[in-house]
Amino acid sequence: MKNNIISAICVAVGIAFAGLFVFLGLKKNADKDRIVTVKGLSTRTVEADHAIWPLSFSIVGNDLQSLYRESEHVSNEIITMLRARGFKSSDLQLGNISVNDNWASYMSDDRPEFHYQLNASVIVSTDSVQMVVRNAGCQSELLNRGIIVNTNEWQLEYQYNGLPELKPEMIEEATKNARAVAQKFANDAECNLGSIAHASQGQFTVESDPYQPWLKHVRVVTTVDYKLD
Repeated sequence: MKNNIISAICVAVGIAFAGLFVFLGLKKNADKDRIVTVKGLSTRTVEADHAIWPLSFSIVGNDLQSLYRESEHVSNEIITMLRARGFKSSDLQLGNISVNDNWASYMSDDRPEFHYQLNASVIVSTDSVQMVVRNAGCQSELLNRGIIVNTNEWQLEYQYNGLPELKPEMIEEATKNARAVAQKFANDAECNLGSIAHASQGQFTVESDPYQPWLKHVRVVTTVDYKLD
């Protein structure tokens, strides 16, 4: 009889613990469902802090030494013009020189007039971005000097290097915006906003303004899961 009572008590205790575990499991699953996922956005419009501007040119002829001397003359003319417009010597450098042999693929007399084409450039690399913006259309002055340069917009690169300093405040702002959205949801649902269950920082994107490419649009989106109590 005593053994039967002990066995009954053990069974009852086991059932009680099983019920408790089931209850806790259901509560945990229920708590998992009480999550709201929100996104927070932060944007900035900043000005580029560095510009790379190649001014390339080509000259043709039949004597390589003469072509090289002429390329030096053209480069010096471009540099003189840029210095007169306010650029520093440290902002200017000569690019690589390449030579095309226009007769290499011709075995007959039906060949181009000039044997060689020499390609060279003067490269502006400067933090004075607005100076580049103001002078990007300088072709006319060079044309008056008999110099044809290629200054296509796709060659002009405006860079922004201040993203590491900008990231902390943008992440903070995006997180605050996400919490404001979550709080509004919790208020509408008539519940309390709890702690963060999970958060992920989106990738920063930097895009050039299509009309003013020296302006950069920086954007980041954070995704945050909040518990609802």
